[in-house]
Amino acid sequence: MALLFLVVIMKALVSENKKLKLIDLPKPILKEKGPILKVLGCGLCGSDIVKILHSEPDKKIVLGHEIVAQVEEINSDTDFKIGDKIVTSHHIPCFKCEFCKNEHYSMCEHFKKTNLDPCGFSEYVYVTEEHLKNVAYKIPANLTDVEASFYEPLGCCVRAVKKACRGNVLVIGLGTIGLLMGQALNAFGAKAFGCDILTDRIECANNFGIKSFHSDDIQEKSFDAIFMTSGADATIPLALKAVKNGGKIVVFASTPKNFGYANNEIYYRELTVLGSYSPSPADLADSIRLLTDKKVKVNGLSTVYDFENVVQAFEDTISNKILKAYVKM
Repeated sequence: MALLFLVVIMKALVSENKKLKLIDLPKPILKEKGPILKVLGCGLCGSDIVKILHSEPDKKIVLGHEIVAQVEEINSDTDFKIGDKIVTSHHIPCFKCEFCKNEHYSMCEHFKKTNLDPCGFSEYVYVTEEHLKNVAYKIPANLTDVEASFYEPLGCCVRAVKKACRGNVLVIGLGTIGLLMGQALNAFGAKAFGCDILTDRIECANNFGIKSFHSDDIQEKSFDAIFMTSGADATIPLALKAVKNGGKIVVFASTPKNFGYANNEIYYRELTVLGSYSPSPADLADSIRLLTDKKVKVNGLSTVYDFENVVQAFEDTISNKILKAYVKM
């Protein structure tokens, strides 16, 4: 006998021709193992902004992945059950390919293909059994929904921190990611410093235990490692000025002009320039631990918007009126 599914309509956010709008989509149906999740809220990631600003004409883009959700339906061999409040990342590595074996998980083709269905800024999503087994966690009782929404972005920072956590480290750019990065560096045993051109962000970083100052006050060759979180072209020569000979520069943001680090600086000074992108499941496990243990604090970083005001959340983020948006469904 053929199974009949009742089509339920839900709201989801898309970008089409660089314009944001809420559209009607069918609610996902549980056809395979995994859960249907009711999205409680979703954080706005900088990558969502990049997708909009640099999208191709006529291309429709689904948005959002930093979700906090509740299990509404489930068919699973895991311990998750209906009613559980959870966080989950959107990508999962295969653990078998050459990239995974060399711990370059975010380069894995399976990693790139897996995602939430349809997107984080929707009322419901489907995720796979793989998600539940590898990158999902029940939200600890001592975390609010807004705090829990930092699970995936903090995991990205943890990934980067593990690549260059030594001595005195400078974080260039004190937006949300810079503040997470600085705290994670301190939690993993480095001494984090920060710089920015905005006074309010410098003050905020100091309040989170990251000794910070204006970018103009950077002294030459002072830091064992530099973490690039600002995405501004001008920060590249700044990093070369600040890093010690033999030091590391961790690139954690794209830049508009897409130019690189001076070859001779790298060569004669024996610098290491490396990138860091998305987290592995192990990094996400560390992320939920850091949040739960309050080793990384996120209170006050997010501004909360209702789902009907999600376009305003994007506009306020792009215009730097706020640090971070959390959209409550």
